[in-house]
Amino acid sequence: MTVSGERPPTALTIAGSDSGGGAGIQADLKTFLACRVHGMSAITAVTVQNSLGVSGFYELPPNAVAEQIESVVTDIGVGAAKTGMLASAAIMEAVADTVRRLDVTPFVVDPVAASQHGDPLLRPDAMAALRDVILPLATLITPNLGEIKLLTGVEVHSRADMDDVAKALHALGPQWVLVKGGHLPDGDAVDVLYDGTEFHELTAPRHATEHTHGSGDTLAAAITAGLARGLDVPAAVALGKRFISGAVAGSFPLGKGLGPVGHFWRVRDWPE
Repeated sequence: MTVSGERPPTALTIAGSDSGGGAGIQADLKTFLACRVHGMSAITAVTVQNSLGVSGFYELPPNAVAEQIESVVTDIGVGAAKTGMLASAAIMEAVADTVRRLDVTPFVVDPVAASQHGDPLLRPDAMAALRDVILPLATLITPNLGEIKLLTGVEVHSRADMDDVAKALHALGPQWVLVKGGHLPDGDAVDVLYDGTEFHELTAPRHATEHTHGSGDTLAAAITAGLARGLDVPAAVALGKRFISGAVAGSFPLGKGLGPVGHFWRVRDWPE
């Protein structure tokens, strides 16, 4: 006997696993659930990671990553997909070939290059492949300020720099660019969304906490969930901004280092 219900939207994360549970695949799946979509995963690498940082990572073979994507796309279907840690140029080539061949869209690219502690999550050969192979396939890219510098060579110091760097990133091929200003030192947390023509500014209060592990993954996953639910890009980004603001406000200490954002902030008051 089976009990059936309404089929939820589906979303796929193509990313690395975080053994500490705060970022990567784990953060994405928690966010998908909180945003009411069925989450699926294609794991690219396994990280050795806790609240103090990343001490190592082990890549999966590129064909194993591609086969995971194809398995869920051809059977279950994917309403939207996102990337996180792609680890190497070979994995990026495999992901790009599979996404293009199976027409996986919308496709959100979070160009993860390092952990929040600064530990590298890309092989040395991977940045060029990220720029040349992955970004042109993206519906939206969501780089932070450190990733922007790696991709363009430009440092963002203030809100005034964000429009110019959005144009430089858009020239690399994505349909939309979200420049995240959360790492700027002062004022509200301001992000800039750009489609090659218009700029949209999104603002939220800045929360005084150091426990923001997984914040970039969580924002990109919430946006992906919004796209899977049928929202257009500006509406999905607005949903993601609201979600990450609540998650940062609900962050908590964990371990001896940086704690994660609170992925379950919207569902924590359920009845016993």
